[in-house]
Amino acid sequence: MSHIHKSFDRRGFLRATAGTTVAIAAASVTGAAATSAAAAPSSLSIPKDRIGIQLYSIRDKVSALGFAVVLPELARIGYKEIEFAGYTQSTSILGRQITLPEIRKLLDDHGLRAVGSHVGIGNLRTNLQAELDAAQILGMPHVGTANAPSNVNTVAGYRAAADEFNAWGAAASARGLKLYQHNHAGEFAFATDQPSVRLYDVFLKNTDPRHVYLELDIYWAYVGQYRWPGFDPAAYVRNQPYRYPLFHMKDGDANAANANGFDIVEFGAGDLPYERFVRDIGPRASHVGIWEQDTAPNTQPNPPGSLGAAERSFTALKGLLG
Repeated sequence: MSHIHKSFDRRGFLRATAGTTVAIAAASVTGAAATSAAAAPSSLSIPKDRIGIQLYSIRDKVSALGFAVVLPELARIGYKEIEFAGYTQSTSILGRQITLPEIRKLLDDHGLRAVGSHVGIGNLRTNLQAELDAAQILGMPHVGTANAPSNVNTVAGYRAAADEFNAWGAAASARGLKLYQHNHAGEFAFATDQPSVRLYDVFLKNTDPRHVYLELDIYWAYVGQYRWPGFDPAAYVRNQPYRYPLFHMKDGDANAANANGFDIVEFGAGDLPYERFVRDIGPRASHVGIWEQDTAPNTQPNPPGSLGAAERSFTALKGLLG
């Protein structure tokens, strides 16, 4: 596909490191990523010292081992920012459910910062103040949802959703927080009632930039480009840089047999044009780059499973942003 750019042989890297230890794999990625980083701009708007992780990527480890084991391991790897996907773990670990102040202490003790959290859109409708309370307890500046703004894929449906997000965003702003929406591919489809109008554009135009922010999932944006061509993911950020405080840095490997055009893979093992993206978004705002890989719990060999994917992906991300 014409929009795909590969700056190094990522598939070859995976073949070469299959079955090796995490340390060997991480060293291999460092060398490959350093090559591509040499061509990157000297000043990027995604700081390499603030790389984050969406805990959904390692949900199996959070469930099995608990935050007290997982958070220090993430700090050891080098992650600085934590994006939550719920605040629970197996109750058998403590004999009860962990509390938000206990999670906050673990973050503080290991030099980690809660940067955001994904909550269900239904919770924003019915339990908004409690979600904002949780964010403040955790010291978290952003709270958001990965649900589509609306299940009604019409211009009117997305305008109504924008009104709803504006109200939630104003409530968040009143407490010093930022509300955000995380995209999947479907937001980049065209409205069913106006086939020339892109749903994402309706949402952007009708949400108040003072109160509603966006977390661009870069993988899903490129899937959207593959399925509904005619836009550049980087242009959205370049045109409104301060609306995008957070990115999901998720990689995809081109696969024509997949209706989405790409398979989700470890960062640095795919085809998405990340070097071009970080150059094209421009330097006008600072964005937190958050690694996510939906498929990480299935990573082989297992163990180390998802934590192995987290370590290799961190090394590749650091190389890209170095």
